[in-house]
Amino acid sequence: MGKDKSHVTPAIRFLREKRVDFSEHPYEYVEHGGTSTFAKQYHVDEHMVIKTLIMEDENGRPLVVLMHGDREVSTKELARTAGVKKVGPSTPQRARKHSGYMVGGTSPFGTRKVMPVYMEETILELPKIYINGGRRGYLVAMDPHDIVKTLNPTLVHVGIE
Repeated sequence: MGKDKSHVTPAIRFLREKRVDFSEHPYEYVEHGGTSTFAKQYHVDEHMVIKTLIMEDENGRPLVVLMHGDREVSTKELARTAGVKKVGPSTPQRARKHSGYMVGGTSPFGTRKVMPVYMEETILELPKIYINGGRRGYLVAMDPHDIVKTLNPTLVHVGIE
């Protein structure tokens, strides 16, 4: 586990507290570059790069969605699974208010508010994933099963290729 103080984010504190084994992977952040930026810089399959999305239901209640970098979320299917009428992305300002992280640096770990987490089930089929470590240009690699152990997400099938 990395000990570089410059990367101690709430997410890293959370992972260390939970004794999760991870490795740190800084990269050159590109505005609106998405998961493909990291995948290209590290020569990894974008499917292994997991994006953390902050969404809200029709009443403005926030939720976290973890999805493969090369997939989109069916908000209609997610709403059905979550038992709400409608789900959509939070604005960047509201996402930051809920999570404590800037868009592009959102991690599911160590969020400001405790929110329900929905994770695409096929993420668990991967031997390793890369997920945001709590700041732009900084991902951590870890076993996807550690997400289940630490965040207890609801496993879903809402990905669209």
